[in-house]
Amino acid sequence: MTTMHPWKTGATLALTLAISYTVCAALYALWPERGIDFLNVLFHGLDFRKLVMPEPFTFPMFVYPLVVFVIWGFAVGAIYAWLHNLLHGGNRQG
Repeated sequence: MTTMHPWKTGATLALTLAISYTVCAALYALWPERGIDFLNVLFHGLDFRKLVMPEPFTFPMFVYPLVVFVIWGFAVGAIYAWLHNLLHGGNRQG
């Protein structure tokens, strides 16, 4: 079993979340109605239109969740790698 590097794994997950969130936010900013339709389908018909804010999508509304996702993703990735190494005995083979 290969040893995972907690800092690298954390950074990888943080970057993956940052890219995913940026793409999702860009698509929502361009086509908000399609985004709401997608969420409704994704969550088995739960009506997200009731949660739509009448204000426009702004840069601060993008940045705050992005920062939260990056910090959370880094922490989760680092903890995951650390636990993986702990449970699999570090560098032992097999």
